[in-house]
Amino acid sequence: MAVSNQTMVTEFILQGFSESRPLQLALFCIFFFLYIMALVGNALIVVAVRLDSGLHTPMYFFLANLVILDIGCTSTVLPKLLENLADKKSISYVGCMTQLYFLTWFVGAELLLFTAMAYDRYVAICHPLHYTTMMSRMVCILLAGSVWAVSVITSSVHTGLMIQLSFCGPIVIDHYLCEIPALLPLSCSSTCVNDIMTVVADIFFAVLNFLLTMLFYSFITFSIMAIRTTEGKKRAFSTCSSHLIVVTMYYSTVIYVYLSSGSSYSPNKGQIMAVLYSTVSPTLNPVIYTLKDKDVKRALRKLFMFLKGK
Repeated sequence: MAVSNQTMVTEFILQGFSESRPLQLALFCIFFFLYIMALVGNALIVVAVRLDSGLHTPMYFFLANLVILDIGCTSTVLPKLLENLADKKSISYVGCMTQLYFLTWFVGAELLLFTAMAYDRYVAICHPLHYTTMMSRMVCILLAGSVWAVSVITSSVHTGLMIQLSFCGPIVIDHYLCEIPALLPLSCSSTCVNDIMTVVADIFFAVLNFLLTMLFYSFITFSIMAIRTTEGKKRAFSTCSSHLIVVTMYYSTVIYVYLSSGSSYSPNKGQIMAVLYSTVSPTLNPVIYTLKDKDVKRALRKLFMFLKGK
């Protein structure tokens, strides 16, 4: 059956944060600043990794994939949020489903990529003599390709199931974006299959990948503790501390939003958590990696000197 016969609405109304114009103006300035910072910071890391041969290693290859996903995630969410704060509250049905597709794609890909990055650090610290073979160029490409492919397929399934639902209107989304937990309660048809697939995706992307990441870091911790010198421990920990900070910050927000869907979902808390994983985290990631990674700082200094020389 065609999509036009499945839904009786052509657009949704995004409730957003506040009806107060002064507060909306302040939020517009804040989110615009965060968006520019996220774009510039992540783009600089991509360029630095691309141009500096010293960063042509598996760890920075995965980092480049991460910042590309961060750019995609913020660009999926923030332009519409800024438009919302400028007093255009509506989003078309097609626009909502498109935003849902890309948001689900990028969020899922980031969770999978965190596991791949944790595996990379596990091999580097626990099996250093076999690192070049276990993390060869082909292995890295296969891991990254799998991350993108699996997340695309999963996002397509979720969006396809959402399109099959009927929305009878009037439709007001108590959120500033279109995501699964906010949309399912608005459907006037059965969401049983959607609920089941959401739980399955939550278990796979959030729970399973989180446990795998923590398992890798448990092995890493044991290996670091076995190092005899304090300097050796510091050097080993410094190679994975940035990733661990980013993983902790991201999982704590995503798990709340997607594991609390349904009757336990809180729109207000959901909005705050969505801001953290879709806006704050992508903005802070370049800062965290820059401050904690001397190789990235060195590459960025070289990039700035090159740009200044021009």
